[in-house]
Amino acid sequence: MCGITGIFAFNLVGKFNKIQTMNATLALQKRGPDYQDVYVDEWVGLGHRRLSIIDTTSVAHQPMWDESKRYCIVFNGEIFNYQELRQTLEQKGHSFFSHSDTEVLLRLYMEEKEHCLNKLNGFFSFCVYDKADQTFFLARDRYGIKPLLYLFDEHKFLFASEMKSIVEYGIEKNIDYNSLYIYLQLNYIPAPDSIFQDVKKLMPGHYMKVSHQHIDIQPYYTIPYDASAAENNPITYQDAQKKLRDLLEASVQRRLVADVPLGAFLSGGIDSSVVTALASKHKPDLHTFSIGFRDEKFFDETEYARLVAKQFNTEHTVFSLTNHDLYTHVHSVLDYLDEPFADSSALAVYILSKETRKHATVALSGDGADELLAGYNKHAAFHRIIQKGWKEEAVSALDPLWRALPKSRNSPIANKARQFARFSEGMRLSAKDRYWRWASFADKDEALKMFHPDLRTSKWLNDFVPRRKSILSSIPDKESINDILLTDTQLVLPNDMLTKVDMMSMANGLEVRVPFLDYEVVNFIFSLPGDFKINRSLRKRVLQDAFRDVLPEKLYNRPKKGFEVPLLKWFRNEMKSLITEDLLSEKFIHDQGLFSYSEIEKLKQQLFSSNPGDVHARIWGLIVFQWWWKKNMG
Repeated sequence: MCGITGIFAFNLVGKFNKIQTMNATLALQKRGPDYQDVYVDEWVGLGHRRLSIIDTTSVAHQPMWDESKRYCIVFNGEIFNYQELRQTLEQKGHSFFSHSDTEVLLRLYMEEKEHCLNKLNGFFSFCVYDKADQTFFLARDRYGIKPLLYLFDEHKFLFASEMKSIVEYGIEKNIDYNSLYIYLQLNYIPAPDSIFQDVKKLMPGHYMKVSHQHIDIQPYYTIPYDASAAENNPITYQDAQKKLRDLLEASVQRRLVADVPLGAFLSGGIDSSVVTALASKHKPDLHTFSIGFRDEKFFDETEYARLVAKQFNTEHTVFSLTNHDLYTHVHSVLDYLDEPFADSSALAVYILSKETRKHATVALSGDGADELLAGYNKHAAFHRIIQKGWKEEAVSALDPLWRALPKSRNSPIANKARQFARFSEGMRLSAKDRYWRWASFADKDEALKMFHPDLRTSKWLNDFVPRRKSILSSIPDKESINDILLTDTQLVLPNDMLTKVDMMSMANGLEVRVPFLDYEVVNFIFSLPGDFKINRSLRKRVLQDAFRDVLPEKLYNRPKKGFEVPLLKWFRNEMKSLITEDLLSEKFIHDQGLFSYSEIEKLKQQLFSSNPGDVHARIWGLIVFQWWWKKNMG
């Protein structure tokens, strides 16, 4: 696990940017604390920061060249089937000077060029420089576990693992208002776009070829989902459970290869418990890690985590936190974000990663299972609408009541009113509009009103429609639950969940591996009928039933809790002055010229009222953006 960056200068103007290759590499030091090196020639610069995981010796350092000095690679990630690939390459006459997966990837590319991607089981972003042909080849893994940003103009091509590295090359930082508009709705910015007009993100499952002043981007993988074939799959439910168990066990086993200490996140939920159960079979000394929330007992699942740890005899460590402990890390998280990203649970992932890194360099996690197998509240809501009956119609008919009632996440009754209001609103919308609304914290009109009136122009607003259309392209007019899960896997998973885990783990030099996102597991799950995944009483149905005889009985038939950072409490207390006198003050907003202060004032009034609803999520989105703005644009 590492940080990579590079530049291909096309002319003398581009060469001025190439001078910054070392600084761009230094900017990635937290991703790779173990070693740094750069390569620079007349037109090209490549940089690498290393977090040593497999073959920790110096011969595996990067940038890495083949013996002919024609091909050079910088690579971020892990190839879990590298030993099998190495054996095949040796049979074809290749000899190796290291025991690293990096060298295997380099030689496989030399042998098969872009076709090598279909043989890789792992997660990655990498660049191969062909010095003879003067070309770059770049690729990103199938599901977007590892990031890859780039900039292409008439003078140069840049790429990096993080925006902070791209910025070091001295780029023009022009805000993409469409990206900001979407951010104000979703609280993150989906690929291929970024907060800056000229910086893009390579989409998951895509590769890119770069030659002099030309780029060519192509997909190499899409999830093999056929709606009709999935719903008519003849596999029995029992056989599906067995195959899922076998595939997950093989995936976990592949992800246990490391030359450094390895552990597992264990929240006490089904997903991480399954990963722990399988890992402990093949690693008897498994170390597991949990976070406990002393002040938020409703979200504290350490009791269940301890049950799992005891059953599988893991060495278990609990990091017990107060709300104050969480709050002390807010500034560290905000400082690390180099693009606006407002999933507040990043804070918990940051602390879990920071504490885990004291004991291990690699951690397995249960990420991906909720998006693949319908684990969220919203999936139950989609399922109810798709299968709607008189109960759903009754909730919709009472919409005026839900709208009139106070709504807040801070009390059971107010939270239920909030949920019913969102559900009844969704009932009235089309399939695509419903998905977008439930993915958002603000609707399109609310987000648009946030902009300063001078910025609400058709010049950039016209671009929003095709962006949204592209994101929602996998949802038909009459959706199934599998259509929703496919869209989640393409939107929410890479742009929110995986981005969060990558940034917060890499900020602490920790590699996180995700067994549920082995492509064999994903392909199989999308071949199954929707009712294998969710029914009226059970989410992640096939997963839960597949491991029912393995996991502690207490893990079953309890509500999914997740975790929510106590933002509302902080905003009304510790962070109040930051909101009212600094980041969202009238003077700051006026001087900035981006937002309508009257709209921000309404949000602040709602925040401090008895009916806050979901406003804290929107306020957090604004705080994150304003903090980022002061650091990067102010």
